[in-house]
Amino acid sequence: MAEAFYQNFKLGVLGGGQLGRMLIQSGINLNINFSVLDPDKEAPCKSLAEFTTGKLTDLETVLAFGKSCDLITIEIENVNTKALRELVKLGKKVYPQPEVIELIQDKRTQKEFYKTHNIPAAEFILVKNKADVIKNKSFLPAVYKLGTEGYDGRGIQILRSEKDLDNAFDAPGLLEKLIDFDKEISVIVARNVNGDICSYPAVEMVFHPTQNLVEYLFAPANILDSVSRKADDIARSIAEKTNIIGLLAVEMFITKEGEVLVNEIAPRPHNSGHQTIEANITSQYEQHLRAILNLPFGATAIVLPSAMVNLLGEDGHSGQARYQGLEAVLAVEGVHVHLYGKKMTKPFRKMGHVTIVDADEESLEKKVNFVKENLKVIS
Repeated sequence: MAEAFYQNFKLGVLGGGQLGRMLIQSGINLNINFSVLDPDKEAPCKSLAEFTTGKLTDLETVLAFGKSCDLITIEIENVNTKALRELVKLGKKVYPQPEVIELIQDKRTQKEFYKTHNIPAAEFILVKNKADVIKNKSFLPAVYKLGTEGYDGRGIQILRSEKDLDNAFDAPGLLEKLIDFDKEISVIVARNVNGDICSYPAVEMVFHPTQNLVEYLFAPANILDSVSRKADDIARSIAEKTNIIGLLAVEMFITKEGEVLVNEIAPRPHNSGHQTIEANITSQYEQHLRAILNLPFGATAIVLPSAMVNLLGEDGHSGQARYQGLEAVLAVEGVHVHLYGKKMTKPFRKMGHVTIVDADEESLEKKVNFVKENLKVIS
């Protein structure tokens, strides 16, 4: 899309968080003009682009914003898709497409999609409320996921036995069989307007023990080549079956038997791809831009093995953010710190991330532990 490089072309981003921030940082190299909509007047993207404060779920707000842009993309799924459909009717390009966003906005429709298209995933039951969960107690142990609104670890409960039922959400969602998995991985794929697809090598994720969000990851994943190929095939098939234009992150479980099961998908740049900025030939952010602008894909090969550590607000700390141990971490070879410009911290809020690159696996792990022990976000 050559017009993207013309002076008057404007790329609209719904959401002004850290993913949008890194997308803009990548797009600056291509002279792309960005406009951002976010409800938070102090969002991370505020100082990097034309910025509008407004609700992403409000039809008129999204419609008015989109009309001022040539192409609209997202960095968060919780947006008004009815407005996006109207914008498409008006001739605006919206990538990923509104129907893809709608599919992914509700975890119930996601799971039904997997079932319909023979995509391997955990067994599940749709439930309307807490009473429905109790009625299906024989299905335990299971993970209870809210259909909508769950994000960054919120809206997820593990119900191991009947004694956990009192804590169950009282809202529509799904019960998913608790998988006794060996590893959790992610594969990021990109698909462009022509239907071309490219993928990144799988990464291995380690989740926070209580917050249900990624604490750190290693790339590439330490898995068998056969499992890696299987995961890659599944991720590419989902991109094809959804017809997505843009980036798709596919989170998967690897069972102890080597089976690969899809957990969730996200139609945007993803936490499991932050390390691609330093560790791969082309970052996930640049690749997303290449996909939605229908430009040639960049190579996805790994330059150096890497790890990514999420910087989460320390438990017990709320207020003006301070970064303890920053200088010590910056003194370590191969360490790249990314702070998201969030002024206020609170427990477990994503405040930044650190990418570490190192050809030696043992050295890489030591550096990950050093970063985790020494760099703290406090108030």
